[in-house]
Amino acid sequence: MKDMKNKKQPIKKLHWFERFTSKAVKLTGSSGAFITACSLVIVWLATGPLFHYSEFWRHVLHIVTTIIIFLMVFLIQKNNNKDSLAIQIKLNELVAANTDASNRIVSIEDLSEEELVRLNKYYTSLAELTKREENLNTSLSIEDTTIIHDEKESIKKEIDEITK
Repeated sequence: MKDMKNKKQPIKKLHWFERFTSKAVKLTGSSGAFITACSLVIVWLATGPLFHYSEFWRHVLHIVTTIIIFLMVFLIQKNNNKDSLAIQIKLNELVAANTDASNRIVSIEDLSEEELVRLNKYYTSLAELTKREENLNTSLSIEDTTIIHDEKESIKKEIDEITK
């Protein structure tokens, strides 16, 4: 069987909108973009006396900034969605590759909020059970930890009964 990890996969060309959003977000998040925006505000302020601080003068900046912000929200969200999906895929790969990890948590981002809260309680209880272990470096699933804890509890009960 061939090693699929070392096999180079052809990279599919990105859709034009994905390329555009990625470049636009990188460009607008740069120092140059910030300096340009500051410069435009300074120029706008400097032209105030020329336009006698009129309503038109004030509305120009308000309208331009509102339009830019409106469009940037969508560009940033599009890029954020893509980055978030890539991170989820990487995390899923790490979980799937780790033999000690539970594969039940792969793609948990698709669960409802109520299911995520229950799952969080589940893993909180795992943390509590793990704190009771002698070796804190041991990585166990919640099932393993529960079994070990239950065995210890039953042994403790047996010892208590014997010592009574």
